[in-house]
Amino acid sequence: MPFKLNMSEKGKTYKVESSSESFIGKKIGEKISGKELDVSELSDFEFEITGASDKSGFPAIKNVEGVGLKRKLMTYGKGMKKRSKREGKKKRAEFKPNGLRLRKTVHGNTLTENIIQINLKVIKEGSKPLSEIYKKEEKKAEGEQSATA
Repeated sequence: MPFKLNMSEKGKTYKVESSSESFIGKKIGEKISGKELDVSELSDFEFEITGASDKSGFPAIKNVEGVGLKRKLMTYGKGMKKRSKREGKKKRAEFKPNGLRLRKTVHGNTLTENIIQINLKVIKEGSKPLSEIYKKEEKKAEGEQSATA
């Protein structure tokens, strides 16, 4: 099953698909080399796994040990973006609700075959920056859109 990889560098995100099995068993926060991504241009890069989500859309949280789905009591932040029922849909200047805690389903921090998207952060850059490597693909996508219009 291919993984969708989102590599971020200085506020810019690049999307790649990889069918490498080397991600299975890794944890969020671990460093991986670019050789494990099955993309030849990224062999001298080094990345850190910052997050993931599984095929049902549940986020993988760093402080939840294990491989499966778990129900954790969470406060506002990563994995929870809700308001209490009594607040309703009214607009507020500060969105973070005070004292709200809900039990949410999240994925553990170990990557499995159920993970479909992996977020990576560039730690060590290679000989060419990511913007030059993926510049060709952006131009191709723009050319295809203009041809179909």
